[in-house]
This record gives sequence, C-alpha cells and structure tokens, in this order.
Amino acid sequence: MRQEEARQVRARLAELERNLTAAYPPRSHRQRQETGHELRNAKFRVKRLEECIAAMP
Repeated sequence: MRQEEARQVRARLAELERNLTAAYPPRSHRQRQETGHELRNAKFRVKRLEECIAAMP
C-alpha cells in the first residue's frame, strides 16, 4: 500500500516539476508559488514514505 502511494506521489512530483519549468502557458507569480509549495510538500511526503518502506520487514 505504501509503495503504491509513494509511486503516485513520485508521479505527481514529476508532473509538478514539468509544470513549474514549462515555458507555456505563462503562469502568474501566484500559480508558480502554489506549485512550488505543493512540490516541496510532495517531496517531503515521498521522503517519509520511502523511510517507512525501508523500515518494513
């Protein structure tokens, strides 16, 4: 279950990174900020999930 959740979060991370660096469509400062916050939160979440998975027997 955690591995599937981690896979989904990684996929979302990749999507957020693409959106943040994409030249088009032009994004407002607020949209870039919101995407950046979501990206940081997702990276933290995937790190925690990977730690949980590594601790599983």
